[in-house]
Amino acid sequence: MAFWRNLGTTLEMIKWEHSVFALPFALTGALLAAGGWPHAMQLLWIVVCMVTARSAAMAFNRWADADLDAANPRTASRAIPAGLLSRGFVAVFTVAMALVFVFTASRLNRLSLLLSPVALAVLFGYSYMKRITRWSHLVLGLALGIAPAAAWIAIRGSLDPRILVLTGAVLFWVAGFDVLYACQDMEHDRVAGLWSIPRTVGLHKAFGMARAMHGAMLLLLMWLLHLFHLGPIAWWGLVVVMALLFYEHSIVSPKDMRRLNAAFFTLNGIISVLFFCFVALAVTFHR
Repeated sequence: MAFWRNLGTTLEMIKWEHSVFALPFALTGALLAAGGWPHAMQLLWIVVCMVTARSAAMAFNRWADADLDAANPRTASRAIPAGLLSRGFVAVFTVAMALVFVFTASRLNRLSLLLSPVALAVLFGYSYMKRITRWSHLVLGLALGIAPAAAWIAIRGSLDPRILVLTGAVLFWVAGFDVLYACQDMEHDRVAGLWSIPRTVGLHKAFGMARAMHGAMLLLLMWLLHLFHLGPIAWWGLVVVMALLFYEHSIVSPKDMRRLNAAFFTLNGIISVLFFCFVALAVTFHR
């Protein structure tokens, strides 16, 4: 059936499997909020919230950027500009995912429900930031960075300022690798009138800013482990994250961006999963 074919194409377009970027940090927030493993139903609703919110955001981004994608050789083969999906179908999918997200948030607690439109505003708003500011990378970082704070609210029904340190860490982590990813579109951004850090400051300074952002991430993660009195297991996890970030920056440079996709997708997915695993072990064994 055409519907199922279109749905499969949509899921491929939004790369729903890349939910792995933010989901482990959201689960980290849930673990810290609960002081251990939350109830299974709470975890289930949090996972559904994360996947549907990201799916809505990615579909909206592809809908909003369809004309820009068509003009960029790197993205012209995406589903909407390639004619594989209509903008109408993607719009309906976006609304459906947003409604499921709001419903799922209502299953957690009242504050989660009340804040769900705010989360969607941040997620959808990112798609237009590159049109008005070079700092759109930080808005994307915020879109993913609110995940651990949202998970904390999902468990506690309130917000503890300490979890905002993890929000800041994720913000700089995502912004840093998004700056690197944007380097490959620098010339297109200039022609299309879009804004980004690489377009504004050039490749070499953009790489330096990405390194600075990832340095800020590591400092914030250190602060987080201190605030929650997490023991040696978590600190060893931070050492692993640090090593992976150093490796990520070692395999790409302004003169050689051939391995950018490996740095962007593979390594960052590994970083988020491993950090969650180490924190989970630390919380579980109280070390």
